Amino acid sequence: MTRKRALHWIAVHTTAVAAALFFTLPFVFVLLTSVMSDEQAMSGELWPQEWHWSNYAEVFRTPGFLDWWRNSLLYAGLGTLFTVCSSLPVAYALAKFRFRGRRPVMLLVVSTMMLPPQVVIVPMYLVWAQQLHLSGTLWPLIVPLAFGDAYSIFLLRQFLLTLPSSCLEAARLDGCGELRTLLHIVVPMARPGIAAVALFQFFFCWNDYFGPQIYAAQNPGAWTLSYGLESFKSAHGVNWNLTMAATLLVMAPVVLVFFFAQKAFVEGVTLTGVKG
Repeated sequence: MTRKRALHWIAVHTTAVAAALFFTLPFVFVLLTSVMSDEQAMSGELWPQEWHWSNYAEVFRTPGFLDWWRNSLLYAGLGTLFTVCSSLPVAYALAKFRFRGRRPVMLLVVSTMMLPPQVVIVPMYLVWAQQLHLSGTLWPLIVPLAFGDAYSIFLLRQFLLTLPSSCLEAARLDGCGELRTLLHIVVPMARPGIAAVALFQFFFCWNDYFGPQIYAAQNPGAWTLSYGLESFKSAHGVNWNLTMAATLLVMAPVVLVFFFAQKAFVEGVTLTGVKG
């Protein structure tokens, strides 16, 4: 029995180490390449002969890079805030209110998740560019998020179904209106679900390439990091060390945010599937 347990422990931990290396080694390769010299980055060597941390300073000195950072933070920050604030009340109504047509409304919300954005991009672009004259900015991507997101509504609704209705009824008996119940009872109890939705939306906005390419391509001052990185790579095609440094700087915020919020993220995603 002791031998079987030892073999089982070795097998489990060997698999875990192999999986960790599988996901970690690409990041290690990017990091090591980013601190190499120009000549060594073009060679087949894997370990830097000298550590050129100045490559990161060179990336930040690239014209427009700081503007891309600012635009990405604006897009991801406002997009996440608008999505959570607009999707939570809808999800709360679909989860806890009883009204005629609730199921058809939910089916309508879910059906919009199956509509690819490429299908409506032409009429949407005509509205934003020709009628509202907002082409060359990120507002055509940010403003629609203030009216809810189908995927976020679905996830929040699934999470809110797990909350005990007795707490909400007690709050109503104490004189709380629906808005106060939502803010003071539902929001504190739904923090894991809200965190999961916020992280999903932040990652989507930060990594979005299609949207900025459509609406902001003609204005370099409105580019985001995901779109500007393509221009950076074209300008430094043979400088793989600088390209890897820029890539690592683009990935770093996403990795750090997930690292510090992974507990709430995992808990929120797990609980959204508890009840249908």
